[in-house]
Amino acid sequence: MDPSKTFEPKNEILDAPLHEIGFEISEISPQKITGHFSVTEKCCNPFKVLHGGVSALIAESLASMGAHVTSGFQRMAGVHLSIHHLKSANLGEIVHAEAKPLNVGKSIHVWEVNLWKSDNSSKLGNRILISSSRLTVKTIMVVPEKVKDAAANLIKKYAKL
Repeated sequence: MDPSKTFEPKNEILDAPLHEIGFEISEISPQKITGHFSVTEKCCNPFKVLHGGVSALIAESLASMGAHVTSGFQRMAGVHLSIHHLKSANLGEIVHAEAKPLNVGKSIHVWEVNLWKSDNSSKLGNRILISSSRLTVKTIMVVPEKVKDAAANLIKKYAKL
């Protein structure tokens, strides 16, 4: 591998909608998933602020990825999403996201996902919370025959994330 090239996670393969809005995954582990993106026209409402549906998309995607990793790469599905939109993020601002498990059970996980932007006016660079969400995820689901090899192929190709 060419050492001059920087590592880029395969966001398009992991989650195509996240890739479309320019979301970059920084860390994936059973304890935490993090990433960031720039608020662009693709993810704004008509008032040039981050669309609440995009915040929900990010929350569901990161919590689902986390539950997938934490459950040993089993099939899972989000069954409930609750999100609070607290502040806005304007066109051009950088938004950071972090998902952490609150409870990891045998068949149900609960994840918390926070989105924030930096307060550049402060010398401390404080975080300004944009949204806070919780996602309940059902795990240990049966994998349909037609996609049985999907998870194995994904793990083989992108295990170094």
